[in-house]
Amino acid sequence: MRNFEIELQNLGKKIEKALDNYLPKADEYPPKIHEAMRYSTFNGGKRIRPILTIKAAELFDLPGEKVIPTACGIEMIHTYSLIHDDLPIMDNDDFRRGKPTCHKVYGDAIALLAGDALLTHAFRTIAKNAQIEGISLQAVIEVIDKVSLAAGSLGMIGGQTIDILSQGTPIDEKTLFYMHNHKTGCLIQASLWAGARLAEAPVSDLNKLDELGEKIGLIFQIVDDILDVYGDEKKLGKPVGSDKRNKKNTFPNIFGYENSIRLVKTLSEEAKEIVSDFKNSGFFMQLIDFLIERQY
Repeated sequence: MRNFEIELQNLGKKIEKALDNYLPKADEYPPKIHEAMRYSTFNGGKRIRPILTIKAAELFDLPGEKVIPTACGIEMIHTYSLIHDDLPIMDNDDFRRGKPTCHKVYGDAIALLAGDALLTHAFRTIAKNAQIEGISLQAVIEVIDKVSLAAGSLGMIGGQTIDILSQGTPIDEKTLFYMHNHKTGCLIQASLWAGARLAEAPVSDLNKLDELGEKIGLIFQIVDDILDVYGDEKKLGKPVGSDKRNKKNTFPNIFGYENSIRLVKTLSEEAKEIVSDFKNSGFFMQLIDFLIERQY
């Protein structure tokens, strides 16, 4: 696991270097918006989604460097969603990863615009993948379509909408799974799919990665829900209990703690079975274990 964590850190550094190049510089006019965009983008995080894009490409023998623009674009979309999630009109969180959230530093309006700007800039960045030698224009077009779907009202935003509308109102298990498959899972699925599609993976393998992404997304979300109840605030970098405070529907309060743990175990076994079909799948096997065992 130690070697895996070193690889994860090295990939994270590579992505951060690329993000630094793709984002507007902090002093570019008007500087305040660019400062806010960069503040949230470089506010920690393990870069799981862009790493998935890189490693999915490598599953099909395409060097990870070839999909860096798409990987960075997806991370920008993820960062925009976090900025908006933290706003007072959403989850009203003052801290993320141990640092004040974007709106606490720059104000609500600039934080809102920073999120909007990151979402817009993300697709410009993904489009740059068409300039990379060995990447087909058709693949980039399909990736933009897939990522747009994953980020929009039929994907992440759709899940967030259910989350907001159901606060304080119990929902059934089917709705809970829909909410989190979309709120968290869709962008993870798109991250895997995008890397593989840019590597010209067969349709059958793209479908398997979609299924894998759904499993990983649920694992990530269930562990996140558990940590919000039982996690260590110092390790999380934010107060625990925000889900309860916001009267959210989570896996622990619908399934209970023990059943949530069992569900994570089942999902991890299913995910490993899917990924075992691919050669050089060791990284993904370790990633699944890492996500289960994470404490922040």
